[in-house]
Amino acid sequence: MLGVSIVVLLALLALSVPVAAALFILGVTLDWGYSPAPLINALGSQLWSTSTSFILVAIPLFIMIGEILQRSGIAAKVYDALDAWLSWMPGGLMHANIGTATFFSATSGSSVATAATVATIGMPQARRLGYDERFFAGSIAAGGTLGILIPPSINLIVYGFLARTSIPQLFLAGIVPGVLMALLFMIIIAALCAWKPHWGGGRRSATMSERLSKLRHLGPILLLFAFIIGSIYAGWATPTEAAAIGVIAALVMAWAAGGLSWRMIFETLEGTMRTTVMIMLILIAANFLNFVLASVGLTDRLLEVITELDLGPMQTLMLLIAFYIVLGFFVETLSLMIVTIPIVIPIVSGLGFDLVWFGILLIVLIEMALITPPIGLNLYVVQGVRDRGSLNEVIVGVIPFAVAMLLMIVALLLFPGLALFLPGFAEG
Repeated sequence: MLGVSIVVLLALLALSVPVAAALFILGVTLDWGYSPAPLINALGSQLWSTSTSFILVAIPLFIMIGEILQRSGIAAKVYDALDAWLSWMPGGLMHANIGTATFFSATSGSSVATAATVATIGMPQARRLGYDERFFAGSIAAGGTLGILIPPSINLIVYGFLARTSIPQLFLAGIVPGVLMALLFMIIIAALCAWKPHWGGGRRSATMSERLSKLRHLGPILLLFAFIIGSIYAGWATPTEAAAIGVIAALVMAWAAGGLSWRMIFETLEGTMRTTVMIMLILIAANFLNFVLASVGLTDRLLEVITELDLGPMQTLMLLIAFYIVLGFFVETLSLMIVTIPIVIPIVSGLGFDLVWFGILLIVLIEMALITPPIGLNLYVVQGVRDRGSLNEVIVGVIPFAVAMLLMIVALLLFPGLALFLPGFAEG
């Protein structure tokens, strides 16, 4: 049954069937083939239970924050400020790519939105200043993945919803690994550009007065991040409420920056609805599929198979890591999370691993899937903005950053406190 499920799902995705439709088709197929009762009759209740969850309201709100910051020009000003502060290092403007992705990730919650924003701002400058476009594009694709690790993260919200795990704790747990990942990316850029100077174009410097004058562009983003995360941990607001207030704050920032207009608002609402509809359809379809998988006994059978292998906890965990790396090549990341989490979480919990820590480990694995072909979304986003050359050039450019993600996985395995320190500290 598991083999049939994987083959059917991969075949549908290979035929370019939309992900949500593919999940629905797979659920109905398994219902007809393996269930003694008509599970399709429960579709209505499954749709309703998923679409009315209060915590999921945070998803369109965080998407809207990112849309506002991008379309009002605030993100471009952040890029300009970080360019002034970071471009003196080997790799120059690529450090601004990572820095802007880090700042934007702290407000948007979306990897694809982060990659698209930074690519739109940065790629034209890469051509003008003589950077190696492969490595430059790779830095944007990799930096964009920080959008799902640094809070507020849409993927962490989805994980917390499916794994019944505290979303505030997940948000805290993602901060240290997210910042470390950004620093690791910058170290790799500096090291490789020191070795191959022509990859990094020309270094640029700014006077201290120019740098200080541009700090004002970073302040609003930092305040917005502090307000969203701080209000959650101060007990003033739930993640959904904090996201709603964050939208209002972002609109005020856009007005203060002179980027607020009726056209910007319309484009923001349109972009938010498009992304939200895609995510919610996938969530609803995956929730029905998970219901079918549990009802036909596939989840229990998989647990039995894992138990029969008689592996130790760490060996089983390594098997799961390999499982996610392989599937990440072929399955869209959000779908990969939604389909597998209800199956994997009982295994991980039964092995005694902390579910908050595993959530961060899983997100790093999902980050890898975002930049590995043939499905890696960030590769296509950056290539689409780049609009010349081949996708293979972007794939070559992300290889060093994929290695950095593997190093982060090893670090999380060896030092779980990287993810658990802040949640533990917050609990006192």
